[in-house]
Amino acid sequence: MARRYARALFSLGKEQGDAELIAYGNNLSGLVEALKESPQLDRIFRNPVFKAEEKKAVLDAILSKIEPKQMVINFCHLLADNNRLSFLAEIEAFYAQLLDEHQGVSRGEVVTAIKLDKDLKDKLKSSLEEKVSRQLVLEYAVDPSILGGLVLKVGDRVMDASLRAQLVAMKETIKRGE
Repeated sequence: MARRYARALFSLGKEQGDAELIAYGNNLSGLVEALKESPQLDRIFRNPVFKAEEKKAVLDAILSKIEPKQMVINFCHLLADNNRLSFLAEIEAFYAQLLDEHQGVSRGEVVTAIKLDKDLKDKLKSSLEEKVSRQLVLEYAVDPSILGGLVLKVGDRVMDASLRAQLVAMKETIKRGE
């Protein structure tokens, strides 16, 4: 369900141009962020006791703070009319995936045993972008249990070049007697 709504908004934004696509994505992100900060609002949107008009009034109060594009306001009102406001977070997540795909961006995570400085992060990112021929947006995390090296996760692919993984592989090789 969320995918259909995200695709519909994305196709409308695509007709308007890349600037609108990005603006719609930012508007959805701002709205979802506001909902995360106040779980009571999300409960109102999920509660069938509240009528669509009541939900729209709450929605308009939130939207007035983030100043969204008119298309996003209309889209959110459509969600309220169809009792689909509870899917906003999923719609925003899928919209972000569509936008990344459209822009040729891949998101990933790099896990290292120690914190990397900015220069090393930049070198690593540019090297990886060269290998995958795509722009990467990377999040960095530290996990001392990997001992050294790194673990890269991009989409559903994982490259484990950690010292821990190499030691486990070596242990298995020794156990097999090779």
